[in-house]
Amino acid sequence: MSSLKADFNELMERVKQGREFGHASFEPIFYLVFPPNQILNVKRETPAWMHRLRNEGWEVETFSIAEHVADIIEKAPPVIRKTWLAADQKAPLAWDKTNASLANAIGNGALQARIEAKLAELEDKPKAILLVTDLEALHPFTRIGVIEGGLQGKFHVPTVFFYPGVRTGKTRLKFLGFYPDDGNYRSVHVGG
Repeated sequence: MSSLKADFNELMERVKQGREFGHASFEPIFYLVFPPNQILNVKRETPAWMHRLRNEGWEVETFSIAEHVADIIEKAPPVIRKTWLAADQKAPLAWDKTNASLANAIGNGALQARIEAKLAELEDKPKAILLVTDLEALHPFTRIGVIEGGLQGKFHVPTVFFYPGVRTGKTRLKFLGFYPDDGNYRSVHVGG
């Protein structure tokens, strides 16, 4: 198994080289794939990676999925929040209903719109790179492949997704190691 540092080094070489013609898309989308048991190690390494990228002349921006999911839920309309709280008090162990309701709040395009806005903000910056972190916060609501697909044509700067999962082929990934394989990614995968 390769180390996170070696995988990150390989990833950055690929970012510098750009996309190959053989890929389904020419957008600069990259995934650093790592086993879910390495989530904390990735979080520990991220500040050093950001510092290194800045030293190499990159304008580093981050987008924390966890922070934005929490903000979307926090800023839900009061009537929806009251409904969630009432339903939770009535049946506190009905996780399927709770998760479905929260998934609707997150999956209604709000998270995708926020990523799209961040990408648009960076579009005219030639040395910008976006690191998308905390993808595990999407569980059990959605997967990043759905959001990535909805953003087709919007990636104008290198975008690196820190993906906790398992590679099961050149383009197939298993989110968190237990979701079914998904081959609908239009990105370069390193690690995993």
